[in-house]
Amino acid sequence: MSLAPAILNAHRALLYEVSVTPKPGLVDPADVGPHPDMDVFTFIDSATALEDYWATCYQLGHTFVGAHLPDLFHEIRPAGVAAEKAMFRATQGINTHKGAVFSLGVIVAAVGAQTRHAAYNTGATLNLVKAMLAGLTAHDFAGIADKPADQLTAGERQYLKYGTTGIRGQAEAGFPVVATLSLPALRRSRGSRTTRLLDTLLTIVAHTADSNLIKRAGTLDIVPWAQQTAQEILDAGGSQTPTGRQLLVAMNTTFKAKNLSLGGSADLLILTIYLGLMEKSL
Repeated sequence: MSLAPAILNAHRALLYEVSVTPKPGLVDPADVGPHPDMDVFTFIDSATALEDYWATCYQLGHTFVGAHLPDLFHEIRPAGVAAEKAMFRATQGINTHKGAVFSLGVIVAAVGAQTRHAAYNTGATLNLVKAMLAGLTAHDFAGIADKPADQLTAGERQYLKYGTTGIRGQAEAGFPVVATLSLPALRRSRGSRTTRLLDTLLTIVAHTADSNLIKRAGTLDIVPWAQQTAQEILDAGGSQTPTGRQLLVAMNTTFKAKNLSLGGSADLLILTIYLGLMEKSL
């Protein structure tokens, strides 16, 4: 039996993302960037280990009959925990796709629910995501000020220090950066898939506060610099122009030298790729 496009495209999205090069602050086929503990094969192993998870998310969404959509999110959460364990087994303890397990898992489940009685629609899917995750940040950040410091996650530390909600806030709002910026940019883009996806990534970086970047830099001040750097490349014509390419290579070199990562932006690129594949704009 052939897999539903919603499932197959999730696997493709992970592989497409890691295949794009050169990606500043990220692993790609040419360079591991600031991640010496992993390479492109680590990501392939991880993606393969997650194949069954996407099927589970889709089926849970497709068979969900309740009216209270946060219940669907609670149904997929145990599957997400199991998927993280499968990922870590495949990568020997390296975190490759933990963010995607959460964010893409939610979207795949929403696609399952949205396509139960209708043709696929990106806007309707993201509206379902918002309904599924209503109250998520308030719930997940409740009481964290009383947690011991050594038990806080990186996201919780940033929320306490800067008030940033990270990927939780993006997800609860229906991924507005994807819906209003990166996906429209992908739709408009022309050229090879590599250059289209590089410019889509730069669009994401130019408009987000990447939590991985903040963690690596240890300060929120890194965000305006990264945003400006990405925007300068886009203003120069993006990765398809000689000037844009030169600036991109320089950005890549700087990120590696400063040990900076754009893992949060990579997760948003995965989501953009997935939705682009679903609507056949990629």
